[in-house]
Amino acid sequence: MGAFRSYRLRLQRKRWLIRAFRKRREMTCVVDRTKDIAPTDILSFTTLRNERVRLPYFFDYYRKQGVNHFFMVDNNSDDGTREYLEEQPDVSLWKSEASYKRSRFGVDWLNWLQYKYAEGHWSLTVDVDEFFIYPFCDTRPIRALTDWLDASSIKSFGAMLVDMYPKGRLDERPYTEGQDPFEIAEYFDSGNYSIKRNAIYGNLWIQGGPRSRAFFPEKPQGAPALNKIPLVKWEKSYAYVSSTHMLLPRGLNLVYDEWGGEKASGCLLHAKFLDTFSAKANEELTRNEHYAASAEYKAYAAGLADDPDLWTKWSERYINWRQLEILGLMSKGNWA
Repeated sequence: MGAFRSYRLRLQRKRWLIRAFRKRREMTCVVDRTKDIAPTDILSFTTLRNERVRLPYFFDYYRKQGVNHFFMVDNNSDDGTREYLEEQPDVSLWKSEASYKRSRFGVDWLNWLQYKYAEGHWSLTVDVDEFFIYPFCDTRPIRALTDWLDASSIKSFGAMLVDMYPKGRLDERPYTEGQDPFEIAEYFDSGNYSIKRNAIYGNLWIQGGPRSRAFFPEKPQGAPALNKIPLVKWEKSYAYVSSTHMLLPRGLNLVYDEWGGEKASGCLLHAKFLDTFSAKANEELTRNEHYAASAEYKAYAAGLADDPDLWTKWSERYINWRQLEILGLMSKGNWA
């Protein structure tokens, strides 16, 4: 990378941090339990709206995996989400009634909270329907992974978003509070993915899977990106640029081996496609608070009009992380 482009990226990073500083005024602290955070705690950061039914399993999953404290930004929920979060002993909660779109889809809010609270901590940024899978996650907590990353001087860890879905109509098997969503959404696409490298930021750009084939069949380049960098050893100079797809400084995006080897990586199992999805898609379409004039949710609404079954004869039933490694969707690298 030339000196001029490097200089421009440094200026861009400063601009995102300044923007996050300004956007902090859009948030009001509801419950602040940050005094309970220990220096080595693993932190989680999430923005959400009307996700009450998902929260019990979300917290159960990540507490068992070793997350110590949750930072949550509630964007004007009216289904009991905020009240539930207030009661959780390991949650610090902020609320905002400002535009999700104008906060760069929550990135500005979380960049500020990470700037203020995450310095020196491993920070996991996930949505409430994303479940972090990594090598040996069935026997080792996240701290085992972060200890290895620290020992290897690795500051960021990549994960591919894997869309999970049921066999049959989405509304055939209702999701109940506290249930493991993957008891319903058991299947995923093992192929049908395209990967290219972003020349400016250096990150990989991955698209495909069921959302591409079912909702963007005529325009696959418009399908959602599946590349994520959710786990980062945070410093005040860091900033997410676009969701968790890429960060600055640019070196944090190099979560893959440029020379043909394999770096350790994970997956985020995405439990979007449950019976709750149709109502959620219609709500977000009405709110028009998502990227590109909510083009993604327009595609969902159009596709769901016929109640599609996302399952195909090529769908793979999820077993465990080793299956994902064999299929090339994640790697344990040299972590043994």
